[in-house]
Amino acid sequence: MEKIIDESKQGESLVLEYKTENTKKLFIESYGCAMNFSDSEIVASILSRNGYNTTTILEEADLVLVNTCSIRDKAEQTIRKRLEKYNAVKRFNPKMKVGVLGCMAERLKDKFLEEEKIVDLVVGPDAYKDLPNLLNEVEEGRDAINVILSKEETYGDISPVRLMSNGITALVSITRGCDNMCTFCVVPFTRGRERSRDPQSIMEEIQDLWNKGFKEITLLGQNVDSYLWYGGGLKKDFENASEIQKATAIDFDQLLEMVAVGFPKMRIRFSTSNPQDMHESVLHVIAKHNNICKHIHLPVQSGSNRILKEMNRLHTREEYMTLIDKIRAIIPNASISQDMIAGFPTETEEDHQDTLSLMNYVKYNFGYMYSYSERPGTLAGRKMKDDVLEETKARRLQEIVDLQQKHAWFRSEEFIGQTVEVLVEKVSKKSAEEFSGRNSQSITVVFPKENYKIGDFINVKIISCTSGTLKGVAVDLSEMN
Repeated sequence: MEKIIDESKQGESLVLEYKTENTKKLFIESYGCAMNFSDSEIVASILSRNGYNTTTILEEADLVLVNTCSIRDKAEQTIRKRLEKYNAVKRFNPKMKVGVLGCMAERLKDKFLEEEKIVDLVVGPDAYKDLPNLLNEVEEGRDAINVILSKEETYGDISPVRLMSNGITALVSITRGCDNMCTFCVVPFTRGRERSRDPQSIMEEIQDLWNKGFKEITLLGQNVDSYLWYGGGLKKDFENASEIQKATAIDFDQLLEMVAVGFPKMRIRFSTSNPQDMHESVLHVIAKHNNICKHIHLPVQSGSNRILKEMNRLHTREEYMTLIDKIRAIIPNASISQDMIAGFPTETEEDHQDTLSLMNYVKYNFGYMYSYSERPGTLAGRKMKDDVLEETKARRLQEIVDLQQKHAWFRSEEFIGQTVEVLVEKVSKKSAEEFSGRNSQSITVVFPKENYKIGDFINVKIISCTSGTLKGVAVDLSEMN
């Protein structure tokens, strides 16, 4: 399961720079994970070259696209409600075309054209370059669909348009797809097998961002730790690569080192990691470079060995705890966050207590916690009965959330009295007199503006906190400026 973009940004209509030569209007919304938001930037770039400017006014759009998520049933229900809204608008603007992009498009395929009569085109995550052709099909009165999953497509040759950007932080995709067949997860079926992007194209994209004044990037993938570039192709085919390809291959720790050294004044984050694929070499690279953020998002999903095996997680509770110990030893100031599922099929009270005890061992800084929802097409959906009562799931989830809240307070209070480096990202929501940004550990910090500006790296002394926010006063500019 991948880190979900901030709830306040879900469904936000996205905007790119206006081009006078473009005559058509695009309304595009994104839901779900960071990869979806990154993909929307690729889509916007492709359509910008094909005559489209963006609009935030649904009613005036020529083309409406919704980039969808299938990770949970709630996400799919949200999309269906949006399609009902589009349908209402389309009665007054019959020329408007509607398309579904992303994971839900890949999962449901032509069912969208049959069930949702409003939908004119359905485009999977690997088919965005085909959008101009598909739109021509639609203009000629035909439904259009392309959900073919690719073995090669990484969109490394597309320079993404930065949508609704603050001009400070940006997502940079480095892998697509996933080979870890977790039984609860739809990603391998909706995004295909794992392949990595040419490191040269990654470096060129980061250089372009640096030239435009961006100060922080997040290297993005379903599983960044298994990044492996050997000239192109699927990761699973690496064993068949030539000796020269194997000798010159670049893995994640090498890529991370390249970026850190190449852009010493740019802050670097990455997401998401998988416990079985995170190697100690990566930890040493993080510890070595001040511009690599000291935050690791390390989904565990359950603290029970039995449930981890049922989930096909490929790591045990003990192996996970050993990795946590290594992180603490090599990067003592690292923050660690989690994904957790409550009520997976056959989960007993003992299994649930194992999860709580694991949380007590790690004491995560923050997390993303959900009750299990069956996803059609997954192994769990096909083979396992969803046999934990909804009220039991709800209680267990609440116990997990309550414990995480306690640990978040504990971790936040550790920062009181420390001076931390903060990248100013925006004005605080609660006060126009304060700035908001994140420290290296990805914890939100707010402090009085004084004479600083958005985009500055500021040393901030922490004087108080809540469970999720640190409050402080600016000391001075940091050496990252």
